[in-house]
Parts: sequence; C-alpha cells; structure tokens
Amino acid sequence: MLKLLSALILSLTSFAGLSFAASKADVEGQFRQWLQNDLWPEAQKSGISATSFKAAFADVTLNWDLPDLAPPGFPKPKERKQSQAEFSSPGSYFSEKRLQGLAATGRSLASAHASTLKRIERTYGVPGPIVLAIWGRESGFGRAKIPHPIMDVLATKAFMSTRPELFRRELIAALHILESGDVRETQMRGSWAGAMGQPQFLPSSFLKYAVDFDGDGRRDIWNSVPDSLASIANYLSKKGWQGGRDWGFEVLIPAGVSCAQEGPDLARPIADWAGMGIGRISGKAFPSAERAAAGMMLVPAGTHGPQFIVTPNFYVIKEYNNSDLYALFIGNLADRIASGAGAFRGEWGAVGNMLRSDVLAMQKALVSKGYDVGKVDGLPGYKTRRSLGDWQAKNGLSATCFPAASLKAQLR
Repeated sequence: MLKLLSALILSLTSFAGLSFAASKADVEGQFRQWLQNDLWPEAQKSGISATSFKAAFADVTLNWDLPDLAPPGFPKPKERKQSQAEFSSPGSYFSEKRLQGLAATGRSLASAHASTLKRIERTYGVPGPIVLAIWGRESGFGRAKIPHPIMDVLATKAFMSTRPELFRRELIAALHILESGDVRETQMRGSWAGAMGQPQFLPSSFLKYAVDFDGDGRRDIWNSVPDSLASIANYLSKKGWQGGRDWGFEVLIPAGVSCAQEGPDLARPIADWAGMGIGRISGKAFPSAERAAAGMMLVPAGTHGPQFIVTPNFYVIKEYNNSDLYALFIGNLADRIASGAGAFRGEWGAVGNMLRSDVLAMQKALVSKGYDVGKVDGLPGYKTRRSLGDWQAKNGLSATCFPAASLKAQLR
C-alpha cells in the first residue's frame, strides 16, 4: 500500500511538473497547430483565401519579447496590485522641450505640405494643424522607427497574450489588408501593441479609415505622407469632427463657480459659461462663432491645474486615444503649430502622488454614498473628480475636484 501511494504521489508530481514545464519549442508547435486548426477556419469564413493565408504566415514567428504574454503551459503572469501603481502628475505629460521641438518641426512641415493640407481640410473639414499634431505625436512626423513586423506581433498576441480576442480580431483584419494588395507584408510594420504606420492605426482602423490620397491606387500609411495625413483627417471626420470649430480654450474659473460641472454630459452654450464669469486666460473673448455652440468644462487636475472650456472636437480627438491629457497635448501642439502659442498658463500642481488603491477606496466610498464615479479603477476621471467636488461642497469643504491624501480619512 505504501509503495502504491508513493508511486501515485510520484505520478501526480510528474504530471504537475509537466503541466508547467512547456518549452518554447512546445509552444511554437502549438502555435502552428492553432494557426491551421483554429485561426484558418475563421479566416476562411471571413473571406480570406487559402493561398493568402499560407503566404501571410509562411515566415511568421512568435515574438517572446513582447509584453503581456501568457504562453500556454507557462505560469500565468502575476497581476499587478493596485497598491503598487501610482498615477503620475498630469504636468509630467507636457514636456516643454518635446512640445517645442514638435511645434518647430510641425510649422516647417505645414509649409512643406501646405497644398496637401489645404486639400485635406477641404475634403474632410479637419484643420491642418490638428492633423500635423497627431502625426507628430504618433510617429514623430513619420520619422520614428516602427520596429516590428506586424504579423509577428498580432499572431503572437492573438495566440498567447492576456487579451487574445482583441488581437485575434486585429489579426483577421490584417489578413484582409494583405489580401487587398495595399501593402506587402515586409513593409507592414507596427508597434509592439499592433498599431501600424505613421498614423499608428490598428488594422481594423486601417480598413475603416485609411485612404488613398496620392492617387497611386494603394492606401499606404507607411510611406506616403498624403495618405497618412488624409487618413488621420478621415478618421477624425468619421468620428464626428465639427468643421469651423476649435478644440477648446484655456480659461480661468472664478472662485464662486463650482469645478464640479465638467464632462461631456453637462454641455451648455459657451455664452452661458462666459455668463458665469469664466473667461479665456489669454484675455481674449471667445470667438463669436463659438458662443452659441456647446462647450464643456474640463479640469483634469481639479483646481490644482489648468482649466478649460472644450468643444465636442476635443472628444473627437479622444477617439484617437481615450485620454484627456492626450487630447490636451494634441490641442496645445496644434495651437503652437498654427499660431505660435506656448504652454498652458495655469500651473500643474503637485498632484498624482496617491496610490491607485487609495483613489480606488475613495471611489468606492463615493459610490456607497450614491455618487456616480464612472469606472471604479483607481484613476480619477471626470466623473470621479466632479463627484468628489460635489461631496466636498456638501460637507462644507472647499471643492478641489481632485483626490488628495488629506481627504482619505474624511471620505469613509
């Protein structure tokens, strides 16, 4: 009996060891089986030919250096605890040296590509400086190295990443791009996250928004400047860009006006904001054409940083990258390119040093009190900021609309 028990334990131990002892060669073999038995039927159903599928994966290899991988047979990656990650101060996002450099290059390229940019604005209604700002931010005006063969990236992540379904969809989209003949696979390069070419489009975005603007019969966002710029403009246009409108204005919000009024769902005519005493920090009046149109308050650092009235176009920019700071970066860079504007005048305070777990606890406390904080994720989005401001005001505190360590004990 003892010998039988010992043998059983040895057998179980060996099986357990095998289950977590897969080699890279084992995984490579599983990958090839997955391509043929799992991915191919889906690709075929979507309209990809067998010849195209075979050619697309002939030289594809798994890239083991990519982040966020979960290879089969390997221990699962450890989840990062909320308490280990702090969100940074918004001010760190706006490197003045970088913005000045991008603006100088952008102004030069605005002149060099003036006729193309004018034609783009006539076609899509998006101003050249906005298009140039996104081009500069995404790929350094096409000069940044785009290192990875995109099929390697997408295949690796579709097979063994922590978000395989997302990349599986993008991999199928990439197959359709190759079959269209717009680009050869050797030229189809992108980032480690699967974003391609000078505009940094995912393959699904390429299929929806990329355009042939130079008339050569191909949508080429890797080598063609006109195609790259027009594709960015087409993307923004299809997402709802309102021609003739600005992206937004830096403002001063008077002390008697609550900062807890921000967000796209609390839009009102810009004239109404002006009627509350909110004015542009430059001292200029809001453009007359903007006064009757909708505007939204934006205070990304609460009362600890620059304050804005933004237009719906601000949220269109966010469709490119869902971040308030990204959209502000693009707007500020576009203003620098267009008119030589400088940095935001409001100073970013020393915020952003709290642990995400602390912000998460504050969000949960606000939710328990009936407030809508949006996503409970430890990051202070506009719903968290304005809910915090409302709570501060109702409890006799000066509304700052931003989480701070001094509020942790009070908000329980």
